Amino acid sequence: MIMPETGTEEGQSRPVEGVKEAGRAFVRALMVQTLQKASGGIEGMTERLNDAADGKGAGKKAAATGAEKLAKGSGPLKAGLGAGVAGVKEKAKEVIGGGGGGGDGGGDGGGAGKAKVTNIVEQFDVGLPRRVAYDQWTRFTDFPSFTKKVESVEQESDEKVNWRAQVLWSHRNWESTITEQVPDERIVWTSKGPRGYVDGAVTFHELAPTMTRVLLVAEYHPDGFFEKTANLWRAQGRRLRLEFKHIKRHMMTQTLLNQEEVEGWRGEIRDGEVVKTHEDALKEEQASEGKDHEEEQEAEGKDHEEEQEAEDKDHEEEQEAEDKDRKEEQEAEDKDHEEEQEAEGKDRNRGKERERSRA
Repeated sequence: MIMPETGTEEGQSRPVEGVKEAGRAFVRALMVQTLQKASGGIEGMTERLNDAADGKGAGKKAAATGAEKLAKGSGPLKAGLGAGVAGVKEKAKEVIGGGGGGGDGGGDGGGAGKAKVTNIVEQFDVGLPRRVAYDQWTRFTDFPSFTKKVESVEQESDEKVNWRAQVLWSHRNWESTITEQVPDERIVWTSKGPRGYVDGAVTFHELAPTMTRVLLVAEYHPDGFFEKTANLWRAQGRRLRLEFKHIKRHMMTQTLLNQEEVEGWRGEIRDGEVVKTHEDALKEEQASEGKDHEEEQEAEGKDHEEEQEAEDKDHEEEQEAEDKDRKEEQEAEDKDHEEEQEAEGKDRNRGKERERSRA
């Protein structure tokens, strides 16, 4: 017995299309639910995501990701989870300034704008002369030895410094350009990097001959999703403040005990250009020290001459006083002797007169 055909090719495709349509509806519902839950979690973590529920760009990104995963053969559950993660990431980018309104012209009034800059102002006092504290700071290549997250520092030139640091599980590189550097007073720099940069200034203030105040002012400019997200919780600001404490600890322990061994860069930079090299500055200091030494020697010689003249004058005055006293004493003695002689003569004359009168 021959069984009849169950249907044509067109009849077979209709149930398949129905299953696919049902799967798509399920995925859409799952994506919406996942996105809502994830977005709600992000909103609860920070007030900066207060507009996360509206993001049209995030919804489109999530739908596109889910459709792409379905086209590649992924299951509905896996596609929905991938779409939710993509939507959350896109939403975070919109809020922190990394995504704007998207390529479809979304957003209100031009997007979220740039990420907020973190301003950091810190200071500490160290029991060191100002020159020693300044010289220690200029030894940039020593920073990895006493800070926690600075991995390497390369002094490309007197005004160019390349930095590499660890940020959580990632590593970041940036280049700093010193725009102004005046020995024992201040260092001002700007930076550039693919994942953010730090501009700032550090100044040194003498409170006493062996007490210096170090003042740091820095601006952190995040760039990239990871950096901007971390900046919402001020992670980089806390990191910089902690490294600042490590610098203070190093100065108060190692530098304090080895002040004579600390040799810093004594040159001068103006408008990003070296106007005085380290060698020239040392020569000027040595010449100045030599001149000061000569002036001290001359002053000491002059003081010695004045002291000698004063001593000689005092000695002459003492001699004159002694001579005058001796002369007066001699005159007094002579006068006394004359008076004695006169008295003796008078006594003899009286005796003779008495003898005549008796005779």
